[in-house]
Amino acid sequence: MKSLMITAAEDTASSSPLAVNWAEILVVGVGFVILMIIVVKFVVPMFEKTYAERTEAIEGGIARAEKAQAEASAALDEYKKQLTDARAEANRIREEARNEGAQILADLKDKAAAESARITEQAQAAIAAERQAAVVSLRSEVGSLATTLAGRIVGESLDDDARAARVVDRFLADLEQQSEGANR
Repeated sequence: MKSLMITAAEDTASSSPLAVNWAEILVVGVGFVILMIIVVKFVVPMFEKTYAERTEAIEGGIARAEKAQAEASAALDEYKKQLTDARAEANRIREEARNEGAQILADLKDKAAAESARITEQAQAAIAAERQAAVVSLRSEVGSLATTLAGRIVGESLDDDARAARVVDRFLADLEQQSEGANR
């Protein structure tokens, strides 16, 4: 038994956890090198490629966003410019309409004044013509009445036209003096 124990003690010593097993270290080392080669050759490039794609996508997205923002800003500036131009155009049109309205109103007032003056002038001319006709008519009637009346008062006939015209003219002159004196 003693020998069995010694053998067991020797086995335990060689299988000690602190004992170095070179074959195991060699197998693990070779496996590690193969794994590193596989990782460096295949996995790392895939990670690099994915990282590059994501970086490019992010940078491209940022660039597109900046470009879209610049376009939107340019469109906003253009819209503001067009709005300003439209407002200026509307103000100009409104001012032109006011000016045209004022001009049309002034023209209509001028035409109305001219028409009024023309109508007044025609009316005054018609009144003057009718007055003149009335004066002539009244003169002849008053003259014949005055001649008849004077003939009755005097007792003789005033058939002489020259004498009758003088009598009528004198009578009308007296009437005009009396009417002017009454108007004053």
